[in-house]
Amino acid sequence: MPADRRPRWGGIARILVPALVVGLFTVGGTAFYAVRSAQYPDPDTTALPLDGLAAVLLAVGPVALLFRHLNRVVALAVCAAAVVVYLGLGYPLLGPLGFAFAVALVSAVAAGRHHRALAVLVVALAVLAGWLLLTGRPIPWPATAPVLAWLAALVAGGALWRVRRERTAQARRAAEAERRRSADAERLRIAQELHDVLGHHVSLINVQAGVALYLMDDDPEQARTALTEIKRASRDLLREMRSTLGVLRGVDEQAPRAPTPGLDRLDALLDEVRVAGLPVHRGTEGTPRPLPTGVDLAAYRIVQESLTNTRRHAGAGTAVVTLRFGDDALDLTVDDDGAGPAPGAVDGTGLTGMRERARSVGGTLEAGPGPERGFRVHAHLPAPPADRAAPDDPTVPGAPAAPADAPASDAAAPDRAAPDARPHVEPAATGRVGSTGATDRPTTPGADR
Repeated sequence: MPADRRPRWGGIARILVPALVVGLFTVGGTAFYAVRSAQYPDPDTTALPLDGLAAVLLAVGPVALLFRHLNRVVALAVCAAAVVVYLGLGYPLLGPLGFAFAVALVSAVAAGRHHRALAVLVVALAVLAGWLLLTGRPIPWPATAPVLAWLAALVAGGALWRVRRERTAQARRAAEAERRRSADAERLRIAQELHDVLGHHVSLINVQAGVALYLMDDDPEQARTALTEIKRASRDLLREMRSTLGVLRGVDEQAPRAPTPGLDRLDALLDEVRVAGLPVHRGTEGTPRPLPTGVDLAAYRIVQESLTNTRRHAGAGTAVVTLRFGDDALDLTVDDDGAGPAPGAVDGTGLTGMRERARSVGGTLEAGPGPERGFRVHAHLPAPPADRAAPDDPTVPGAPAAPADAPASDAAAPDRAAPDARPHVEPAATGRVGSTGATDRPTTPGADR
């Protein structure tokens, strides 16, 4: 038996139950007819009395149903042959006589074998009619129309069953395709997340490594600071990569302990960028409030990717991050004073990923030349107000209150210098610095944003 036709244990009941029901119905109907014939004999009947051969022919149909999963057309042909022989020999017409044949016919049509099933049906009717004519017995024409009507109803029922099963299978395939599409979308989101993490931290490590090499002999203390920052950035990178890849593998050894990044970590991100050599100022307009998790993450990643592109490609001397909290939206702007987009430049992976992030939360993102010079990234992210009260901090959602002697935001102190340990780097040399002081940023600013 082919492996694909072997019945599984879960389908044994679907094979045995119909055959047992048909067999019990046939036995009960035959016994009822035998008892009734004994009590009320019909002297005018010409039918043969039931004997062993009649019992065998009546039992052939239920037995054939046990093997219909092997070949439904053959099972139908066996049931039809048993009925034709039974009626051709002249045995009495019993109620359960065609029950097994009806079940086999519906089963074959429902399995898509309707052409062969119709062929078996036509051949059986032709053989039975020819047998009756050859033996000289009359054909019961009054019963022909009801029999044909019942056969048509059985074929139609099998066809409807097949259509319903095909629709169910189609709906199941559509649900599976939707599940795969959702899984692919989640993998794409994770890939974008990993791209943002890698781009930010590797760029930071690259800049700090260049500073350390450049100042190794002249300022060992500053080189030590740069190496310390490399160690911290690489540790954070490994932790975030392990968390992200653990989601892909589904076998993360430990639950992630760090919260999902959001605007509450924006100050730490800006400090990293300042240490890397790019002065960044922050401005906040409106009343800061808690944001939905997806919007909070998208805003953080957009700022992170924008500043990474600014450090790597813009040749900028400073950047400004502005958050505008509206009643039902957050407007995020990142401006720099670099060279701006190159003529004819196309969007790179960074801008494409940022647009996808904004679109994933129902927002929009625009990127292009700044109002005066440089490059601007502006994102509009829908953010309906939350029911809970806003934190005490007037600038950072979810962060503790700032000290009384600290400035409210970076925008209030635009001239604040970067940490003293950072060597002064001219705007034209914000790329990675080698031992000779040359930069390795792209020659066409903005071409790989």
